[in-house]
Parts: sequence; C-alpha cells; structure tokens
Amino acid sequence: MIGLVKIKCHFCHKQFHKEKRHFNWSRKLGHNSFCSKKCEAEYRLNGKWLVCENNNCKKRFYRNLAGISPFNYCSGSCAAIVNNQKYPKWPKRYCTICKKEFKNRDSKYCSTKCGYVATSNYRSGKAKYTQEQIISVIKDFYQQHQRAPAKREVLEIVGCATHKFGSWNSSVIAAGLEPHRSHDNRMYKRTRTKANDGHVCDSVSEALVDNWLTQNHIPHTRDAQYPTTNHRADWSTKNGKIFIEYFGLAKDSPRYDRAVKEKIKLCRKNKIKLIGIYPKDLYPNNQLGRVLSRLI
Repeated sequence: MIGLVKIKCHFCHKQFHKEKRHFNWSRKLGHNSFCSKKCEAEYRLNGKWLVCENNNCKKRFYRNLAGISPFNYCSGSCAAIVNNQKYPKWPKRYCTICKKEFKNRDSKYCSTKCGYVATSNYRSGKAKYTQEQIISVIKDFYQQHQRAPAKREVLEIVGCATHKFGSWNSSVIAAGLEPHRSHDNRMYKRTRTKANDGHVCDSVSEALVDNWLTQNHIPHTRDAQYPTTNHRADWSTKNGKIFIEYFGLAKDSPRYDRAVKEKIKLCRKNKIKLIGIYPKDLYPNNQLGRVLSRLI
C-alpha cells in the first residue's frame, strides 16, 4: 500500500493527502505543495487585476507587474481607439476636385477618379495658370533678378508653361526674354553668360556663383589648372589653395562623374581644398551662403 501523508496546501491552507515519496522529494528540492492545479496557478500569479482605461469598455483583466504601464488597456484595439482620439495621425484634408474630406496625406485627391479628372483637366488645357499669368511670373522674376529664370527656380509654373507654350524656352521668349540656351543646343553646350565682374561663365548657374563671390569681396580667378593634368577648376581663391567647382551635371553622365572623382583625388594628393557646389545648392533656394561660408 502506497504511504500517504496529510499536509496543508501552501496557498489555500486546505488539508489534503499526498504520497509520502512525492512529499519527501518536493521537500528535498524546496518545492511547495498545493492541493490543486488551480491553487498552484493562483499562487504563481505576480501581477494585478486592472480595469481597461477605454471608457467604452471598462473590462477587468489581469496583467503581470512587468507589463503594467501608466496607461493600461485590455487589448490593442482599445489602446488604438483611445490613442487615435488623443493623437490623431491624419489632419483634415480635402480633395482639390470634389472637396470631400479624406485621410491620405500623400495625395491631393480622395480617389483615383478625382485624380483622373484633375489629369484630364490639365491635358485639355484647363491648367492652374493661364498664359498671361505665366508670362507675368517670368517678368516679375526678371525685374527682381535682372535675368530670365531657370526652370528649377519657378517649379510651380513649369508644367503649365511647357503645356501651353510647347517648351520652357518658348515661354521665356513669349515674355520677351532670351533663354539661357537655344532650342537645338544639347545639355553640354550651354550659352555662355557674363558675370558682374566680367568673368565669362559657362552657364547662368556658374554666373550666380561668380556673382556671389564678387558681392562678398572674395578675390577669385577663373579656369585654374589642376596640377599635372589638363583639368581646370571653375574658380580658384586664396592664392590657389582653394578650388571651387560647380558640378552641375553630377549624376547625369558617367563620364562627368569620373572626372569629378579624378578632380577630388587630385586635390587630396596636392593638398588643395575643393569646395563642390551642386544644383541643389542653388535651386530652388540659393544656399551659397552656407556652402561657401568658410571663405568669408
């Protein structure tokens, strides 16, 4: 006959019988004894009973101490409901076509149907700007800067101008101004432009940089030669210790990019500081003051 001993449950203190050999083994290992699996499970619980903080739920639930936070919810859906009310992710947006409210922040239209209507309006000539408005914007830019604008400086009208006049150069000509490069010139053959100090530049972008150097009283020379090569720098200053380059065609031509890397290596080898200027430093906002601040 199996030997039994009478002991108390470690949780509810109810007396029950347990095999002596199991009791001795549990006592040897330092284990507690329980009258049932339910008592053992209740004893092992180390958390608290909480009430869901969603006012429309108020469900009672149990959570371990490690999982208790300043805000506690019975489920992820309850947490989402409360947090979306406190911190709305999507500001109110209204479709530019039907004026209906929608929540997609990456679009101007509430549906593909409205998007198609907007595209159809543009293609049929019902664009945002009229020809007179486009010409007015170009002339206003000329009055302020004394030159025709580049496309990257008036992005808001470029699409309409190209559609209504056939090309950007045609819209500049319609405004009574001369384009920066002719219709048949390729990207690498731009019209040469004269800067305020008389330096002849290869493009209007280079003229902007040259004029900035002149306005800030920084002595500079054009077409400085790189040591041991036929490469030439756009500008040289500080007695040839600093070269300035406008990399206007960067990432447009593999051959051009190889020449840029070669110039950078030459400057490192000959201990010449090279300041590179890219289109993003000029358009749509002129940031030469930040790029060339070390020269002032």
